[in-house]
This record gives sequence, C-alpha cells and structure tokens, in this order.
Amino acid sequence: MTSPATQQKFGFKSGRNGAHASRTMMLAEIIELFKGRPADATPEQYQQDIVSFNVLHKPTEKARQLTWRHLLDLYGMDTSIPLFRVFRRLWDSDDQAHAMLACQMGLARDPLLRMSQDKILALEPGQLLSREEMEQMFSDLCPDRFSPATLKSIAQNVNGTWTKAGYLKGRTKKLRTVPVVRPVNVVFALFLGYLQGATGNRLFSTEWMKVLGCHHDRLLELARFASHAGLITFKHSSEVVEITFTGYLTKEEESWLYE
Repeated sequence: MTSPATQQKFGFKSGRNGAHASRTMMLAEIIELFKGRPADATPEQYQQDIVSFNVLHKPTEKARQLTWRHLLDLYGMDTSIPLFRVFRRLWDSDDQAHAMLACQMGLARDPLLRMSQDKILALEPGQLLSREEMEQMFSDLCPDRFSPATLKSIAQNVNGTWTKAGYLKGRTKKLRTVPVVRPVNVVFALFLGYLQGATGNRLFSTEWMKVLGCHHDRLLELARFASHAGLITFKHSSEVVEITFTGYLTKEEESWLYE
C-alpha cells in the first residue's frame, strides 16, 4: 500500500469533508465543460469557460465561482494531477462510461461519498433506500458532527450521485439497480488500485473493483476488451495476471510508487 502522502500526490483526497455536503458529482456540468475543451486543457481555460464565458449558464458570478470551486474539489481539474489526467483521457474514449467514471473519481476524492459506498453496495437489486436511512448512516458514522439540515443535504446529494451513476433509480423513493460497467470503468478501477500499491491479481480485489459489482470473470473479460482497445496491456495466464499502464504516469510519478 502506498503511503497517504503519496496517494495525495496522485490526487486522492482523505479527511472528513467533501463536496457532497452541498453538491452531487455535478455530472451535467463536466459533460458540458469537457465538450468544449481538449483533454490537455489547463485549469485556467476551464475556469475562464465557467466564470468569464458562463458556458454552464449559472445565474450569477457568485454561482459561477462556487461551481468552479466545487469542481476543483471533486475532480482537481488539472492534468498535473495524475488522477485527473487519466480520468480526463479515459473520458474521451467512451461516452457511455461517463456517469460511472465521474462516480469513481468522486469516490477517490470525496470522503463523504466514500462513506456511503458500503451502504449502497449492501443493497440488493430492487431494495428501497430512503433519504432518512442515508441520513441515519452519516449520523451514526459521524455522531454530533452534522446538523439535521446538513445531514439532509448530504443524503440528498449522495443519493443523487449514486442515482446518476446507475446504482439507484427513482426520485423520492430510491431503488437499488445494477449499473452499466464499461471496459473504461474497469481500467480506471485497476489504475486506482495500482496507484495505491496493488499489482497482479490483487488489482482485481481492491475496493475500486468491488464498487463495480461485477463477477471476477466479467471483470477479466472487460479488462481484455480494454486491452484490445489499447487502453492497457493485459496478460492473463492461469493464475498469473500482468497489467501495464503505458504512458499513464511520468517517470517521476512512477518513482512515487516506491517511496
């Protein structure tokens, strides 16, 4: 396992606070924002699009500034951050993977969303999840930390993100559903595990892979598809698994894995 300091350099975030206190994963915003810029766009260009050009159609300058700050918090928005650079690169390879990719990035960078993961994954398909249940979960995990109004906001936003990612459906009554998982999502999950120090077979048993909710054989199949598409190099023989992320990290960034 790489150290917390190294994971932070890669772009992971820890702590007790997160953007989901006041926002969902802002899927519509990043879809619109990424349409107008290439994968190597700078933070300044994204900020200009939001604040100066108002491409997200926010009603006031304050709303535009807040939107930018929340996107920075959730995604990083800077290709010097390895997680964002790879996320943005994979984004352009498969439109159908966008919602899950955004959720995966949110889990890596928002402790509040990450706290809700076990609750969501424990639900059976078709099982009901109320906002009040999610509120209670956060209250139990963080006793006396949040006001009732904040608990309600967090629960609504977290449930909204899981809904957009395909794990829940419904407006007021949320039901557990099975999300669509694409080869790109498996690649990102493998990469997240790799940055935390996993290699070989262990890459298929990390928390990032468990989020996808697929059987092991299906994950292997999706990894093969990704390899055929040139997204990774994947070799699987009997019990031996070898995965290479060519071009994903600079030499300096690769050295961080051994710190």
